Amino acid sequence: MAVSRIILNETSYFGSGAVTRIIDEVKKREFKKALVVTDRDLIKYNVATKVTDLLDRNGFVYDIFDQTIPNPTLEVVRDGLAAFKKGGADYILAIGGGSSIDTAKAIGIIAANPEHEDIVSLEGEPGTRHPSVPIFAVPTTSGTAAEVTINYVITDKAHHRKFVCVDPHDIPVAAFVDSDLMMGMPKSLCAATGMDALTHAIEGYITKGAWEMTDMMHLKAIEIVGRSLRDSVAGDSKAREAMALGQYIAGMGFSNVGLGLVHGMAHPLSAWYNVPHGVACAALLPTIMDYNKDYTGEKYRSIAAAMGVAGAGDMPLEEARDQAVAVVRRLGKDVGIPQNIRELGVKEEDIPAIAKDALMDVCTGGNPRDTTIEDIINLYRSLTAVHD
Repeated sequence: MAVSRIILNETSYFGSGAVTRIIDEVKKREFKKALVVTDRDLIKYNVATKVTDLLDRNGFVYDIFDQTIPNPTLEVVRDGLAAFKKGGADYILAIGGGSSIDTAKAIGIIAANPEHEDIVSLEGEPGTRHPSVPIFAVPTTSGTAAEVTINYVITDKAHHRKFVCVDPHDIPVAAFVDSDLMMGMPKSLCAATGMDALTHAIEGYITKGAWEMTDMMHLKAIEIVGRSLRDSVAGDSKAREAMALGQYIAGMGFSNVGLGLVHGMAHPLSAWYNVPHGVACAALLPTIMDYNKDYTGEKYRSIAAAMGVAGAGDMPLEEARDQAVAVVRRLGKDVGIPQNIRELGVKEEDIPAIAKDALMDVCTGGNPRDTTIEDIINLYRSLTAVHD
């Protein structure tokens, strides 16, 4: 077997009340001051304050940077870095979805590696010399798994680009996966982030770099998401706790083996039209699964079984593959995901340029089926015609 690598957090806590363990970790590591990286809505709706109140009660010192936005930009990262430098913090506490945690990763990496202050030089695998400033990650959505991955994504608005940074030095030293902080998600966000988690699990399972250990993680994540997402969107607390775990397990896998064409094609949609990442992935997933199905061996049979398709183990392989695509498409419809990317603002005249960005995306190379610019253009166009 070729040499494979697994990188995970030093420490993670799961379950209701997991955030209380932040106190133990701060004391153990003898940290002095945090920069809390979050967004204004999480403060307004008293989600981030559930964590900062803990810091207050224990006399811990912190500053707040609350300017993170969906699809974080170069400008947001620069502002966050300035706040970190001004405040003299020695660790970062990221509270939020993937956008807050990705912003924190960029700040932490640049603070430790100032030669990358231009930010864009972090694209791909930058080979940074030093580990990030220590990051504690508290996810408030159940989808991105940014708290356990070595990836983060930044948007260059001036060039309509969303670029992926892959860096083992950026992984948070501790994650606190507490479903209590996820109960406030609106249904649309719950659906989008949950389908993002399913996309991570499926793409990670079929990507070129997949191997036995990550297959184990991804199949379990598919199973959890398949049985839990509908109820999670409906607001069921047990289902949201299950989704919190499922998305983390998916992150354990894909962070180490990469993704594929769904993410490669989703990133430009976010960069060009500010489409939420999870929505973009979910809208693309079934169509690209269908495009890839003949290049995945027996894996779609396992996906179908994990998603609850009866008799998947015994049906002909072609039928099992079609059933895997169908059950994923049905789940997306059931939780309200758009089936036509025109609904996301995509314009026909933009498709050739968007397709070029997708072809160059770092995730695209992991797709099980080698792709061309013509394939990507045709896939985008087919998704503008879907009405059912």
